[in-house]
Amino acid sequence: MSKNNKPKRKLKDSLSHIIRKVFTENSDSSLNHKQVCALINIKEAALRKLVYTTLEDLVKIGFLKSSGHSVYSLNKTESYFEGTIQLTQRKAGYVIVDDSKMPDIYIAPQNVNQALGGDRVQVQLIKSGKEKKEGVVVNVIERERTQFVGTIQKHEKFAFLVLDNTRIGTDIYIPNEKLKGAKNGDKVLAKITVWPKSAENPFGEVIEVLGKTGSGNDLEMISILVNQGLEFKFPEDVLDEAEHIHLELDQKEVQKRRDFRSTTTFTIDPADAKDFDDALSFKRLENGNIEIGVHIADVSHYVRPETAMDKEALKRSNSVYLVDRVVPMLPEQLSNMVCSLRPNEDKFCFSAVFEMNEEGKLFNQWFGKTVIHSDRRFAYEDAQEIIEGADGDYKEEILLFDKIAKILRKKRLSAGAMNIESEEIRFKLDEKGFPETIIIKTSKDAHKLIEEFMLLANRKVAEFIAKPKKGIGITPFIYRVHDKPDPAKIATFNLFVKKFDYEVDTNNPEMISKNINKLLADIRYKNEFSLIQTMAIRSMSKATYETENIGHYGLAFDHYTHFTSPIRRYADLMVHRILQEELTSKKHRYSKELSDVCKRISRMERKAVEAERESTKFFQTLFVSDKIGEEFEGTVSGIAEFGLFVKMNDNYCEGLVPMSEIPGDRFFFDAEKYCIIGSRSKKEYNFGDSVRVRIYEVSSAKRQIDLELVV
Repeated sequence: MSKNNKPKRKLKDSLSHIIRKVFTENSDSSLNHKQVCALINIKEAALRKLVYTTLEDLVKIGFLKSSGHSVYSLNKTESYFEGTIQLTQRKAGYVIVDDSKMPDIYIAPQNVNQALGGDRVQVQLIKSGKEKKEGVVVNVIERERTQFVGTIQKHEKFAFLVLDNTRIGTDIYIPNEKLKGAKNGDKVLAKITVWPKSAENPFGEVIEVLGKTGSGNDLEMISILVNQGLEFKFPEDVLDEAEHIHLELDQKEVQKRRDFRSTTTFTIDPADAKDFDDALSFKRLENGNIEIGVHIADVSHYVRPETAMDKEALKRSNSVYLVDRVVPMLPEQLSNMVCSLRPNEDKFCFSAVFEMNEEGKLFNQWFGKTVIHSDRRFAYEDAQEIIEGADGDYKEEILLFDKIAKILRKKRLSAGAMNIESEEIRFKLDEKGFPETIIIKTSKDAHKLIEEFMLLANRKVAEFIAKPKKGIGITPFIYRVHDKPDPAKIATFNLFVKKFDYEVDTNNPEMISKNINKLLADIRYKNEFSLIQTMAIRSMSKATYETENIGHYGLAFDHYTHFTSPIRRYADLMVHRILQEELTSKKHRYSKELSDVCKRISRMERKAVEAERESTKFFQTLFVSDKIGEEFEGTVSGIAEFGLFVKMNDNYCEGLVPMSEIPGDRFFFDAEKYCIIGSRSKKEYNFGDSVRVRIYEVSSAKRQIDLELVV
């Protein structure tokens, strides 16, 4: 496009946006050209002509319909959807619609219409083919982010904030008087104040100067949080509310609760944990059975609806676990002190108590408010040593818990639950916060012990609530659901494993999880196990929070919820409140708004996961920053049109070999074979191939490791 045409194109795009809004806000009206010009205050002849051209263009793409004589109305026969927009580096977008069965809708750059990455938008379809759907943003329903972190680029009379997160979609124009003392190159926290329809960039102001770019991990972690739309500070009123809650228990409240303080009770958590959500109790009954208590911190006793803490907890929705810190859902006075089930302290709990035999058969269950006293705090490693034969406190109880947990797990897997062996990258940091070592944490018996009893409590609470009540029906509730896998994704997974000469029988949908489990069990100790397990997880649907129960495919449960972690998940706090209402008054204050809560907490959970991944990538770049020029053995872990990803075997860090940098030929991505092929040599690079790579560039700012193949 010539320079002369650019201003006209921008003006036309701006007019298109304004006219769309006029018709969206007057959806039942028919307006002629003259009326449209009057509504948007256009008087000049040239601009009126441009309005007419724009109206006709909107008819061509199906947004408007014309009834002749220059009369237009909104084309209501076209489909409208709501969803979240994600932007690419090239400023195009994809709207992930709320209807999970609807494919993503492509938005061309000129049709993004002032939406920013992460915003909730209303989109109208303008093309609907079999392979691709295209739309236009007609309304920004809700801004996902109100604050942004970036670097100041100073000019003589103004500055731009260049955002750290390039996928948000735009830089922010900041007048000099709104810089709050920020200088060129400073990292700042800023907000958008206004976005004129005629302006390409929003206008903003600096809220806080954070420091110089590259001056430390703190700035990078704040940047990750803010650019995901996550809070990193608590408001003063929330902190004040938390400080007024004391550690001492109200003795009148103690008298109302079932007392477990004389029952053997302990916690098993990560060695560095400070927020202990759950404890287990053990009591041998006269009939030979065992009473097992799953005791969960009673956050709902302290965080009441509509308080400042409650509103902030919903806003955050969950704690965020970055590599070097936890950003809690609740202030530390609650998360680490008042509610945390610390050893040798009396604590209020909401408990699920089960009478079982040693074979895991359930005879009775009870739910209610309790008071407990944890006798001992175990780290996972301590409990694991006892399971593996060492002596230690409460050895009999731990071994019996382990025995029952293994029975419950075996039963769950035979019912079709996915058998995923979790692997987590952890970093050992030095005094300055620099990563010294990378460790892969795997799930051992002690982890699985706790997991099985938490799953039991979550499932039984969901089953209890889901029973229809006479004259009332089913209580409105928050379920943790997991849909069956998309057949297309499973087909792609099968294509993937065939590259390793494996195959999964996917003919019977009811047997898919069992067949994947069998494959994973068969290859457990082979090099490709981790890669294939990761791809199996990616082929599954995403678990979400919903008010409509469809069951949990991955766990093979018909009913499932989250009850066991109210310190770090708002879903569990709401479940506690609803369960207490069910056990007492039967009057439920929550109904229609639960659906909105589910949408929010599901959305915030995804953002927390993204922040955690970005944090890991940042520390990986730090770890290899002094290894430029060094060579490593690696495994091809990803293939794309722009190159191949390689995970280095020694340090588990992943980097990119750009397509143009693969030596020996001109390589291209073959979508049908799903591999990278040389044009002349026909040499192929496939998932799981062993390669040798050299680190040639590392960018912590971009969270990127660039590699080159050593051939």
